[in-house]
Amino acid sequence: MLRSWFKKRVPTRAEHLETGIWGEELAEKYLRDRGMKILGRRLRVGKRDELDLLARNGDTLVFIEVKTRRSETFGRPSAAVNKDKRFRISRAAIRYMKKLKKKPLYFRFDIVEVVGKPDQDAPIIRHLPNAFTLDKRFRVPW
Repeated sequence: MLRSWFKKRVPTRAEHLETGIWGEELAEKYLRDRGMKILGRRLRVGKRDELDLLARNGDTLVFIEVKTRRSETFGRPSAAVNKDKRFRISRAAIRYMKKLKKKPLYFRFDIVEVVGKPDQDAPIIRHLPNAFTLDKRFRVPW
């Protein structure tokens, strides 16, 4: 009787976090199927910054922001990548590249939009290559 009371609780994620992780998994598979080499997912860079996906496309290092929405009622998912978000992604990218021994010759910032729900049959996936440039407050030091 008392054992059931003390059972270890399994933490559950909020529904929007589950949807976001699902979207990242779909985006990763989508890009991999199109020839990109995925180097990492959900990479923490510093205390505050995170890169959703990191990939290589030929000689280009690609920093990918994944935006997942259940519908496009309130606009396209890429609209959520505003000036502040671009700044944080740029800061994370520069911090990441500074740590590399061999600096990349080329890099770019892509956005992948995923529209749908995990229980839906065919979500919409859009890849927007070179969606934005490095924030003007940063410069490449090499």
